[in-house]
Amino acid sequence: MFKSGFVAICGRANAGKSTLLNKIIGEKISIVSSKPQTTRNSILGVYTTNEYQIILVDTPGIHRPRNSLGQRMEKSIKSAIIDVDAVIYMMDCTLSIHERQEEEAALKSVVRGDSPVILALNKVDKVDKESLLPLIERVQKLHNFAAIIPISAQKGDNINNLLTEIEKHIGEGPKYFPDGVLTDQPERQIVREIIREKALRLLNKEIPHGIAVEIEKWVEPSQGRSYAIHAAIYCEKQSHKGIVIGKGGEKLKQIGQNARQNIESLLGGKVYLELWVRVKEDWRNKESFISSIMDDV
Repeated sequence: MFKSGFVAICGRANAGKSTLLNKIIGEKISIVSSKPQTTRNSILGVYTTNEYQIILVDTPGIHRPRNSLGQRMEKSIKSAIIDVDAVIYMMDCTLSIHERQEEEAALKSVVRGDSPVILALNKVDKVDKESLLPLIERVQKLHNFAAIIPISAQKGDNINNLLTEIEKHIGEGPKYFPDGVLTDQPERQIVREIIREKALRLLNKEIPHGIAVEIEKWVEPSQGRSYAIHAAIYCEKQSHKGIVIGKGGEKLKQIGQNARQNIESLLGGKVYLELWVRVKEDWRNKESFISSIMDDV
């Protein structure tokens, strides 16, 4: 009997959702950054063994939406947890007492359905083992979890136990994706997100939330030539444009170099990448623009 099922990965910003997805899949399909709300779309990853196939949905971090982009991200979370076989709720073990109180409200927003919820206590490698048991005793009171599993998504600790627990909640079903398929994300979308990730990591804290990337040109290689990819990095203010470009263009050049390495690994060939910086004021409240940059695949 072959088993299959859908599992949503939810949690607050920086809980380690994308890191967990990448670790399970074994490839980088979801971008990772220390900045909040790095993930904007629900990203699907596929984990297949001889016995079962788990379709994992990485969702944006739970937060209070303050603009149209935030509202779209919130809808993405709610959509992802409908009719799934199970929900993995990720909680950061390193949170302060105040932050853990905020966690309770976030948790309630995703456990309203009938799907079993597996609590993954992440970053256990960064806390004293003596503090872990009291934490588990506290969180047990928040919800009737199907299981509570301490993990380190970054190091891969206890991921096998998490997968074993997930398998308990999926039933007999088809193989939705062929062997070897790791995601449903088109290459253009992954490339766009790689560029945004590199920008997030290099830019100041006041910039990243206002950063978006659009692929403007994509030329497949022919006769031994490289991929030709032209992309625009959008920021919300004219004053931010110079920060993104950097002195003498050094910041933009570094973003391009870092992104090109990952893109070449993804596409398996040489890439000519050209980046431009454009200003689109208040784009996070412009529905048509949000749709164009998030659905340009």
